[in-house]
Amino acid sequence: MKLPVYMDYNATTPVDPRVLEAMLPYFCEVFGNASSSNHKYGWEAEEAVSKARRQVADLIGARSSEIIFTAGSTESNNISIKGVAEMYSEKGNHIITCKTEHKAILETCEYLEKKGIEVTYLDTDGTGLINTEELSGAITDKTILVSLMTGNNEIGTMQPVEEIGKLCKERNVIFHSDATQSVGKVPINVNKLGIDLMSISAHKFYGPKGIGALYVRSKEPRVKVSKQTHGGSQEKGMRSGTLNVPGIAGFGKACELSIELMETEMKKHTEYRDRMINELLKIENTILNGHREKRLPNNINLSFAYTDADAVISELKDIAVSTGSACTSASIAPSHVLTAIGRNKENAHCTLRISFGRFTTEEEVDYTIRRIRETVENHRSNSPLYKISKEEFK
Repeated sequence: MKLPVYMDYNATTPVDPRVLEAMLPYFCEVFGNASSSNHKYGWEAEEAVSKARRQVADLIGARSSEIIFTAGSTESNNISIKGVAEMYSEKGNHIITCKTEHKAILETCEYLEKKGIEVTYLDTDGTGLINTEELSGAITDKTILVSLMTGNNEIGTMQPVEEIGKLCKERNVIFHSDATQSVGKVPINVNKLGIDLMSISAHKFYGPKGIGALYVRSKEPRVKVSKQTHGGSQEKGMRSGTLNVPGIAGFGKACELSIELMETEMKKHTEYRDRMINELLKIENTILNGHREKRLPNNINLSFAYTDADAVISELKDIAVSTGSACTSASIAPSHVLTAIGRNKENAHCTLRISFGRFTTEEEVDYTIRRIRETVENHRSNSPLYKISKEEFK
């Protein structure tokens, strides 16, 4: 077993060797610009892009023409929200999202509020689920967009996306979903789920960093998004700039592999997840964050009372885990997701996110359980608050 054990797959994943193999020819051999339509070098690059577009579309049940390549989900989220706000400004100025969304959604909405857009931030229950009746009640004749993620990046809770999609269609509102943590891990069909816009990042499921996609529905309804990057006509004018052909080729291969392996991996990861949750919850004063069943198959988020997560992680040098989203790991503020589901500041600062993936072994799972248990117990043995609590209940 190689140390340190990597248990932070929700932050990023290693590139699958088969993905790397698919990328290599496009660095030096087939190096053309996919927009160069006058010679073989450009044609070969465009052929690779077209193949990858089909592979991405096949993974999510879309048409190839509905896939727009971006640098990743952060860009896709920005294009979706800003692009809809501008394109449909004559229809309305109201957007609905949720307090547990990724910062790429929340900060974009906050930016738009300064521009006169009204934003409703839905609450969740203690497991991170929204109430679809509250969503329905929040929709007005000025609502142009609902943006709700498929699976939460910190606590793993999966929203009732199909129900949300049906509601949005009935009310003639565009539905965007940040599916960064879900695509490639669980089955997603944009037509079955009623998703109109969807954000994807390749590096979350064994593809390269710096490449992603935005799904844009072309029929029933046809969704229009105003361009956010000017200076070229690539990607139907929605996202100008020279295409990252090696990254796109790798992205496509990652999608192809996910179609092939998803069923097997979901079963294995769910077994690992449930084993780790069951074993770690045996540690007293431990709380599971997120829904017990309606959660991503590879995500675990636990609060260990009377510990400090940063101190625990500093001692767990042989295991790579996190305190939450990699995008906010430098912040000293408690997780906005944990506070939104009702956890207090103390709970938020004693929380670990554990996530695994394709290359995780059963041996690594058992080792992680043992090391976390040892480390938590060691820290509690040196905690005055924990000693006081034990004395109180004697």
